[in-house]
Amino acid sequence: MIGDNLRDLHAFLIVSEEQSFTRAAKRLGVSQSALSQTIRLLEERMDMPLFQRTTRRVSPTEAGERLLTLIGPAMEEIQQGLAQMNALRSRPAGTIRLSADEYAVHTVLWPALPAFLANYPDIKVEITTDYGLADIVGQRYDAGVRRGGLISRDMIAVRIGPDIPMAVVGSPAYFERNPKPRRPQQLIEHNCINLRLPSQGYFGWVFRKSSKEHRVKVDGQVVLNSIFQVVEAAVAGLGLAYVPEQLVRSRIDAGQLVEVLREWRQVYEGYHLYYSNRRKSPPLSLLLEALRYTA
Repeated sequence: MIGDNLRDLHAFLIVSEEQSFTRAAKRLGVSQSALSQTIRLLEERMDMPLFQRTTRRVSPTEAGERLLTLIGPAMEEIQQGLAQMNALRSRPAGTIRLSADEYAVHTVLWPALPAFLANYPDIKVEITTDYGLADIVGQRYDAGVRRGGLISRDMIAVRIGPDIPMAVVGSPAYFERNPKPRRPQQLIEHNCINLRLPSQGYFGWVFRKSSKEHRVKVDGQVVLNSIFQVVEAAVAGLGLAYVPEQLVRSRIDAGQLVEVLREWRQVYEGYHLYYSNRRKSPPLSLLLEALRYTA
C-alpha cells in the first residue's frame, strides 16, 4: 500500500511539474491513459480533485497545491537519498581485516597501502600483526598474508610478493671477536640471536647448497619475538642473525653488518594473500588486485 502511494504521489509531482499528461507520461515512461488512470485513482482515494484540466494545460487545484507543499520536500529527500545509495554502490566502501606477519606488513602491505587508500577513501584496512598461523575464518579476518608453503590447502592463495632470500649477518665488531663461519654447522660455535614464533617455537635456520637442505639448531644469549629487534641486536654486536636479505641490505651496504654463508643461502617462496573459498567482498577484491605480484 505504501509503495503504491509513493508511486502515485511521484506521478502527481511529475504531472505538476510538466503541467501536461503527455509530457509527464513520456518522462515516466508510461502511456498517457495509464498515467491518467493513476491520477484518477489517487483523487478517488483522497476524495478531492487534484488538477484542473483544460485543453491547453493541467494545473493543480487548491487541494493539489496543498498536497504539493506537503509532499514535495519529502519526495525530494527520498530522491536524494536514493541517489546517495547509488553513489555508494559505485564507490566501494567497507573494512578489510587482515592478519599478517611483521615482515609482510613492512615489505608488502605498507608500500601498496598509501595509493590504495587514496584511491578508495571509503575503504578501511585493519591489520593485526601476528607471526602465528591465524584461523582467519574463526577469528573473522577477511584474509591473511603468509609465505607460500605455510597456507592451508583449503584456502585460496594469490601471490603478492617475490621470493625471500635469507641472510646470516653479524656486526664488524662481532667478527673482530669471532671467526666467520664457513659452513652452517660451525654456527653451533657462535652466539646466535633466535626469533621465537608464538605457534612454532624458534624460527629454524635453514640452508641450501647443491639442492640439498641443511638445518642447524643454533643457540645464543638473546631470544626475541620481533624480526626488527633481531636486526638491531645484530647491529649492536650481540650475535649473528638469520633474517631476510632485503631487510638488512642497506645495513650491509652501509658497513653496519657483514653477511656470511652466502653460498649456502636459503630462498623461501614469497608472500601470498589467502582467504576462504567464500565470496570475496568488493573491497578485498580491489586490495588483491593492488597487491597482486607479477614477476
